[in-house]
Amino acid sequence: MTFKKLLLCVTTLVLATQIQFAHAANPRVKVETSKGTMVFELYPDKAPKTVENFLAYVRAGTYDGTIFHRVIKNFMNQGGGFTTDYKKVATRDPIQNEADNGLKNLKYTIAMARTGAPHSATNQFFINTANNAFLDHTAKTSRGWGYTVFGKVVEGENIAGAISRVATGPGGPFAKDAPRTPIIINKITEIKE
Repeated sequence: MTFKKLLLCVTTLVLATQIQFAHAANPRVKVETSKGTMVFELYPDKAPKTVENFLAYVRAGTYDGTIFHRVIKNFMNQGGGFTTDYKKVATRDPIQNEADNGLKNLKYTIAMARTGAPHSATNQFFINTANNAFLDHTAKTSRGWGYTVFGKVVEGENIAGAISRVATGPGGPFAKDAPRTPIIINKITEIKE
């Protein structure tokens, strides 16, 4: 094999590897709030249905103008389901719980909120602001399903932290844990690389 052929083979292999990694990059979204901007990295390889569901809401603009309606210090910031006047946002059908994906509810991970029914998540999500192992999957039972982690705050952790420390109290239909000054999700958009 000549040096030129060897160089061509190596160059082709390097380019093919770069293209593969470019396609394998996890999707990211920019979350612009009244407290500042965060970037979430999403994990479709671990939670494909959850990421697809979340991105469908993002693409439809469903989260724009919603609030973080439930904030509990050293626990989590929950949002995406209510407007600034506490009207519920229209939802798509609930999705299958994917909390058995091996991802843990660690600080600054993003997970789906749900009711007591394991497979009831729709549009509401939360940012873990502490390590919340008690939310992790332990078994495929009503008590053990856990909460699906599908991403992580990769930029703006300080914003997530600032939200977690706001004064809370009653608000709308909630007897407690609603920020006294609304924390608005102005817009969530996909970041195109």
